[in-house]
Amino acid sequence: MYCFPMAKPTNRDKILSEGLKVVQQYGFGGASVRDIIRAANVPQGSFSNHFESKEAFGVEILDLYFAGTRAVLDDTLCNDNLPPLARLHAYLDANKNRLDRDGMENGCLLGNLGGEAVDHSESIRLRLADIFAEVRQALVYCLNEAIRLGDVPGSMNSEDVAEFIVGGLQGAILMGKVQRSPVPVERFEQILFSMILGQPTSLTSFDATHTAAA
Repeated sequence: MYCFPMAKPTNRDKILSEGLKVVQQYGFGGASVRDIIRAANVPQGSFSNHFESKEAFGVEILDLYFAGTRAVLDDTLCNDNLPPLARLHAYLDANKNRLDRDGMENGCLLGNLGGEAVDHSESIRLRLADIFAEVRQALVYCLNEAIRLGDVPGSMNSEDVAEFIVGGLQGAILMGKVQRSPVPVERFEQILFSMILGQPTSLTSFDATHTAAA
């Protein structure tokens, strides 16, 4: 059986993948084009050959980052093989796991650029708006199924709750980044399920060290 060799990453691929890491570490404003080129180990001038501006690069790293997020949405909130509330737990767990892998340092690129770049870039703002709308729709899909099955009150407005989850989770992730602790995200999950969705949750108490860190 003949195996086709894997295509080598192009300079453009390297700039995007390594540039994303640089932006996560230093922020969009703090990451210079020189930093990105050095991390990607590509020739000087490669950046301008592939991106008309740093702003255009910012939109593309959002797309690269969201490709991973979209896969999580498919595996969790949009996964019809799981009960809807289990999907929501899985979605929140996926976010916590990503934060743990990053040592609670990077937060969420969507929220980071939302706080840092939207005042200076209309194209980044519009792309973020579209991305958050897609996340909300995945949440609405999941919540509507929970309503249909009677897992949550039928009077619940899925659009409003989805908006609350998007904003609340972003805020909790930011606080987790500041505190270097998963507690804000865990607390958000507990409040969401117990007070908003009226569900029991296993997160009834926090580890003493986590509580102290918060």
